[in-house]
Amino acid sequence: MEINHDETEDVLFIRFSNDKIIRDISYGWNVNVGFTAKGIGQITVLDADAAGLLPLHVKPYQMVKAA
Repeated sequence: MEINHDETEDVLFIRFSNDKIIRDISYGWNVNVGFTAKGIGQITVLDADAAGLLPLHVKPYQMVKAA
């Protein structure tokens, strides 16, 4: 998994897989999801900071304990 934020363009990019993207679907004007043959491969969010999505905050109760 890889998470990058381009501060100049305010684009948040989350990559879950290096598999080939076979289909892109836009969810609203600023969210694009790239699908691989196995599922979601990447998510791109435009104006991420402006939309209040950055910085990312994870609360302790949201974390899952590994089995």
